[in-house]
Amino acid sequence: MSRERTSQARKRRTWRGVAGVAAGVVLVGGGFVAANAATTSGAQKSASAHQYPVNKKAAGVGAVVSAANAFLNTLDADQQAETVLDFSQANATAWSNLPCGSSCRPGIQAGSLSDDQLSALENVLKVALGSGKDTGYEHVMQTLKADDVLASAQSTGSSSAAPTDAPTATASADPSATASSTATDAPTGVPTGAPPSGGTGGGPAGGGYGSGIYFMAFLGTPSATGTWQLHFGGHHLAVNITYKNGKVAGASPFFTGVEPTSWTADDGTTYEPMAEFRDGLVKLTGSLTTEQLAAAKLSESFGDVLLGPGSDGEFPATKEGLKVSELSPKQQKLVLAAIHPWVADVDDATAKQLMKTYAKELKNTYISYSGGTGLDTNGDYVRIDGPSVWVEFICQTGVVYRDKIHYHSVYRDHTRDYGSEFSFS
Repeated sequence: MSRERTSQARKRRTWRGVAGVAAGVVLVGGGFVAANAATTSGAQKSASAHQYPVNKKAAGVGAVVSAANAFLNTLDADQQAETVLDFSQANATAWSNLPCGSSCRPGIQAGSLSDDQLSALENVLKVALGSGKDTGYEHVMQTLKADDVLASAQSTGSSSAAPTDAPTATASADPSATASSTATDAPTGVPTGAPPSGGTGGGPAGGGYGSGIYFMAFLGTPSATGTWQLHFGGHHLAVNITYKNGKVAGASPFFTGVEPTSWTADDGTTYEPMAEFRDGLVKLTGSLTTEQLAAAKLSESFGDVLLGPGSDGEFPATKEGLKVSELSPKQQKLVLAAIHPWVADVDDATAKQLMKTYAKELKNTYISYSGGTGLDTNGDYVRIDGPSVWVEFICQTGVVYRDKIHYHSVYRDHTRDYGSEFSFS
């Protein structure tokens, strides 16, 4: 599904600490941007809540386990039961890019947590994700900021619903349907979308926009010896990191998208959460000769990524496009640089190992595109497909900012998705 369906706006709690909304926009709710006074004292833990071991001196995956346990120790028994779930295929694959709340993903909702609990949750992300500028942890937090901007824009815009029909990934999308300006512009169009139906705007089954409507789950008990998954996501975001015996066994699937693509905060800071992702691909495609562009061009048009939610294991049987072995050494380095922002979602050490693997497999990797190569127009699409790595990036017409484009992308690994724990053949 390539477009988020929307309905009437509702107030919601947002994630305090996710500051930086568009200038002049008033945030709805409290939460991460402005703490809800009713919750600042913290939730009272039940006497029956389990106490998990915390080792503040732990490193690597041990530090992730310790941070996860510290978060769990801030929760009462019922909240712990919402958060720690079975590591089953059904739970692991229950993620989405849609603003569909808990109806399409497991875990505890950020907007239901106290200040202390939210701080502990954020620390889990800080420890588990990469430390690079505008990638990893920084990128995830900027994505949440973008959703607060979207929530505020929607709440102050018109109530007309966005179109509910959009081309699927396999249907033909019209590349001539252009956005009114480039992706780097701050949103200036009239926001016309509204959050999706099916909930109470951030309640237990609610959907909608805003950093308070993101969910954290641990599938399996966090451990340095067992197998478990860190599962965090919401609108335009799905982080799935699988741990096995003290190591990261898989850092994918990782879905990331954004609307608006850029904005300026009240303090004058300009945010562009997916600039690193987009720019690497644009540099790559911009280096191609006329002959190389012709070889890389796909015959299909695309409305969304092929391997989004619900498409596990559905890699095309035949690789398409231009083989990287036919590129110059300089261009091959651009391919690796283009891959890196997605891999940098996970901790730095794991990202480094994955990049070594993808470098070894580079000559058997393919690059391809559909539409244009500027990644500034509806239908522009780029793919990198290797023996292991899979990256897709596509531009779509905005849902709330209809005269702008917005981005969808996904990173997968042919053999390492979900830590290779499930078979989708």
